[in-house]
This record gives sequence, structure tokens and C-alpha cells, in this order.
Amino acid sequence: MEWEQLEYFQTLARIQHVTKAAETLSITQPALSRSIVRLENYLGVPLFDRQGRSITLNKYGERFLKRVDSIIKEFTEGKEEIQSLLQPDQGEVSLGFLHTLGTTIVPNLIGAFKDQYPNVHFQLNQSHSNQLLDKLKSGELDLCLLASFPVESNIMWKPLWKEELFLFLPKHHVLATRKEITLNEIAHEPFVLMKEGFALRVTIDHIFEQVNITPNIVFEGEEAATIAGFVAAGLG
Repeated sequence: MEWEQLEYFQTLARIQHVTKAAETLSITQPALSRSIVRLENYLGVPLFDRQGRSITLNKYGERFLKRVDSIIKEFTEGKEEIQSLLQPDQGEVSLGFLHTLGTTIVPNLIGAFKDQYPNVHFQLNQSHSNQLLDKLKSGELDLCLLASFPVESNIMWKPLWKEELFLFLPKHHVLATRKEITLNEIAHEPFVLMKEGFALRVTIDHIFEQVNITPNIVFEGEEAATIAGFVAAGLG
């Protein structure tokens, strides 16, 4: 079965006159008739009742027309949706980003973009790097802002900026006024870290592994603000 057979059938079902339907479709009458016969042979039932030159939908044709109308409607809407997404000044962008980027960077980025392209809409997904990568690879996301990860061949990576890592300490900690601290000096301190799998946690684990230090982790969180709250309370 071919797509044009559905279009030919729909047109003939609406007009119910072979000659006029052929003219509407800009094809010959025999070509239209052959297409309908092939469709009927494929389905195994006649779709029209024929008496001389008159042609009318039968009960099979009426049922099938409802399905064909739905199929063509879905196809047309899908095609229009794709075309709208391809327009540079409209459509939708699915953007994923880390929790830590949701306070200023992503809002400012989207705000500045929408000043130039007000008709573009964003679908936002805030999560940790592994989950965002999975959604990117599955096609659920168009792009995402992540910490550096091992490069994968099927993903295009672009470095955007670099950030320093800082050690957060309770306000009255003995080392709180120091500008620089070695890892050995904090080797036995209790740590509040992101959960395993988060990009920041991967980076910190790698830093400690390089100097053969196993940190004493007392709490693992999913939000940077939660972790900062625990540190401020003197818990790590």
C-alpha cells in the first residue's frame, strides 16, 4: 500500500465521482480507478458500491474513511510541527542544565535569547549530568549545559567557560580565614558532598584519588543549597 492511495481514496470518498476526483487530483481517471482497486485488493474488501458511472461509499468505505482522515490529519500536523521547529526564529528548544546553573546563568541566557527571538519557546529540564546525558542521547533534549564529562563520539561537545572550585567551611572553623588550604590539611575533616553520579562529585572524587585520600563523607545531597546549609550548621 502506498501513501498516495490513501490520499486518492479520501478525495474520491468526499467527491464520490471518479471523473471529478481525478480532475481534483490532477491524474487520469484510469490511474485513479487502478489505485482504488489496488487499495481494495490490499484490504480485501470493496470500499465503494458501483452502479454504472455512479459510485458511493459502502459500510467498509465509511469505516475506513474515518481512519484515513485521522491518519492524514496526524501526518499533516506532524509535518507542520517539524517545519515550525526548523524555522530559526520560532519553534521549541529542549534545554537541560545542572541544578547549580538555575539561579542566574540559565535564566539570564534564556532571557537574552528571547529578547532576539521572542517566538522561540523552551522546554527546560533541570537534573544531574548522567540523567541529562541519557535524555540527550535519547533525543528528549536538544542540548544541555553540563560539567565536563568523558567525550562520547555521538555527542558534540563545546567548552563554554571554566569555574574554580572552592572549599566551603563553617564560619568559625579554624581554617576559615585561610586563603589557601592543602588537601592533606582537610584529609580527616567530615565532608558534605553531592551524591555519586553528579558531575561535581565525580570531579571531587577524582581530586582526592590523585592524592590517595579517602574523604570522611557524613552526608550526600542532591542540591548545592542543601549542602551549603549543612556546612553552615557546622555539620561538615
